[in-house]
Amino acid sequence: MTPRAASERIGPLRDGALVVRVTAAPVEGAANDALVRLLAEALGLPRSAVAIEAGRRSRRKIVSVPVVAADRLRALAGGT
Repeated sequence: MTPRAASERIGPLRDGALVVRVTAAPVEGAANDALVRLLAEALGLPRSAVAIEAGRRSRRKIVSVPVVAADRLRALAGGT
């Protein structure tokens, strides 16, 4: 995740990880909240279905989403 980006966007893959840019600053969890919101909206899921499992204080995070969103996630990542 890249906080304080000029615009919010998802993708591409870089070194096997999905790059996500958010405009929020990494202050008081704002960037993490923006990440969850952006992924949930893009995947058509409620925010409660997207969770940061590891890396809350790091740019590299492990995020979980329901299996039903796997195809949509692959599409966001530029896969088939």
